Amino acid sequence: MKLSVIIPVFNEAKSIQEIIKRVKATKMASEIIVVDDGSVDGTRDILKKYDGKEKVHVILHEKNQGKGAAVRTGIQAAQGEIMLIQDADLEYDPRDYPILLKPLVEGTADVVYGSRFLGGPRRVAMFWHMVANYMLTFMTNILYNTILTDMETGYKVFRRTVVEGMPLHARRFDFEPEFTAKVLKRHYRIYEVAISFNPRDYSEGKKIGLKDAFEAVWTLLKYRFVD
Repeated sequence: MKLSVIIPVFNEAKSIQEIIKRVKATKMASEIIVVDDGSVDGTRDILKKYDGKEKVHVILHEKNQGKGAAVRTGIQAAQGEIMLIQDADLEYDPRDYPILLKPLVEGTADVVYGSRFLGGPRRVAMFWHMVANYMLTFMTNILYNTILTDMETGYKVFRRTVVEGMPLHARRFDFEPEFTAKVLKRHYRIYEVAISFNPRDYSEGKKIGLKDAFEAVWTLLKYRFVD
């Protein structure tokens, strides 16, 4: 099945070449869609040399709109039967693609989440960030009667049919709870697999913050009752 890898990017000049290299090294992507969300650190200049070459397609947002908006742009442009969201910050390792894709290829899932909390190798960092993730996942499980371990994971892989006709409105990091809520309400089969994780801290450029946690709570509550 054709795999579209969607990479939302904002100010990742230090890592964008490496993540593209790693995705290519898997030899699994039929296309790599990089959506630059208004970067001002030189990322766009780097991306110029990739656009249109070796399965890479670059899309530019004229101004910063947020990760969710970049992901939605990537979904709209993707041609593959399977779509995989890949952050550009090197926290998630493309070498996990085989385990992420296996449930989809075998027909046992419609959506696969790469869980950071199922025992895979990971760098030790940021206790309170982990607590926030646990709490948001716990809230998801209560509201939607499920047993996820990592709702906020950046590794979400899904069949094209899952998002066809699904209204997505997220602009920032609220993409994770919105997508999860709508997948669960539509009773798609979600499969979780253990992945490796190498989190960076705020001094290294991590962007998600406390404001986004509150926005995630509101998003989970809102989409429990509306579509």
